[in-house]
Amino acid sequence: MFRLSAVRLSHFLPSACLLVSGLAAAYVRDLSVFFTSLFNVLPTLVLLLGGAYCAVYRRQRELFLMLTVYIAYFLLDTQTDFYRDNGRVREDAAVVFHLVCLLLPLMFALYGAWQERTHLFQDMVARFAVLLAVGSVALGLEQSFPQALLGWLAEIRWPSLHGQWMSLIQLAYPVFLCAFILLVVQYLRQPRPLHAAQLIGLIGLFWMLPKTFILPFTLNIMCSQVMLMIAAAVSHEAYQMAFRDELTGLPGRRALNERMQRLGRNYVLAMTDVDHFKKFNDTHGHDVGDQVLRLVASKLSKVTGGGRAYRYGGEEFAVVFAGKSIEECMPHLEAVREVIANYNIQLRNQDNRPQDDQQGRQRRGSPAASSVSVTISIGVSERLADHRSPDEVLKSADQALYSAKGAGRNCVVAFGVQAQRGAVRMA
Repeated sequence: MFRLSAVRLSHFLPSACLLVSGLAAAYVRDLSVFFTSLFNVLPTLVLLLGGAYCAVYRRQRELFLMLTVYIAYFLLDTQTDFYRDNGRVREDAAVVFHLVCLLLPLMFALYGAWQERTHLFQDMVARFAVLLAVGSVALGLEQSFPQALLGWLAEIRWPSLHGQWMSLIQLAYPVFLCAFILLVVQYLRQPRPLHAAQLIGLIGLFWMLPKTFILPFTLNIMCSQVMLMIAAAVSHEAYQMAFRDELTGLPGRRALNERMQRLGRNYVLAMTDVDHFKKFNDTHGHDVGDQVLRLVASKLSKVTGGGRAYRYGGEEFAVVFAGKSIEECMPHLEAVREVIANYNIQLRNQDNRPQDDQQGRQRRGSPAASSVSVTISIGVSERLADHRSPDEVLKSADQALYSAKGAGRNCVVAFGVQAQRGAVRMA
């Protein structure tokens, strides 16, 4: 099932920037000795650093993606070095180039879609065995049947589909297309930075191959960039795991702590708690409880007035308003409290989930559907002379939250102000 709601432009942005920078560098004609020397060792340096990084974090898939790209680079770099030194290609250049054009997208897609599900050592052995088997077969074919293999690879099998612009063997294009479709489906089913990096990386490899013998250092630059995309995706996902809550998608408590250290002189902090959340879990189960948390997080993430929502822990959330006073923030918090209180949650099993937002809205309007409502309590505090540090402001907001609970829940209470009960919509 595709998760289109989880697709993010930020997943593609680092890899796209690396791709664009690689394209720009490849088209630079006159390079200094420093850059030419750097490009000669750059792929090896990236593999060593990125490979070590992946090995430390036990990311087998990313490590073998880098190895696949580096092996292709090594094979083609041997050919391009001979071409630059002698002004002609080696006798086996065509066979090696065509095999790389065919096997590189195949292996890249295979390792890109091969998720880590078994024991790490067994997974590494299996991946290495596949790489060794494919490499051995390719090497054996290249050594034993060069002319016959060259004819088979270069044969135009579908003349009606062949165009003058095609500079690769015809078999490479359907392999690249199948690999691209596989990686697109993988990303749509599980949107994450690594899957986005694999897509952008495959596009970079597709652009690189026809330019290998045409543009100097294209091979070095683009292979390095693709490996950097994989390493950057690992860093991106590590950051997300550390700073973003997986269930709700909101920034987590560590991100809140860092944000609190960068607040200015004027700010407001609000603590939010889901009313009777334990009763929800005990009555309807943890699946419904998770649904409630996602709903509350979704509404809080859309709070107006410049607020930023964070998952504090459990059923608690925090909202930060930088550069605001408590009088400016109260109407926005009251509005989001009312939106949540007036929202009906449909109770359904996983097999009966709506296929899209329109179907979900239709079911919410159905009187026969079983539904529940949820409310939240909010405590608010701002930075004052006697509450100078963010931790003190947060503590006073937490005290205001307890006051909101004691006032009957489903209300917004400012620290030191008498609570006023909000409207409640009965399910």
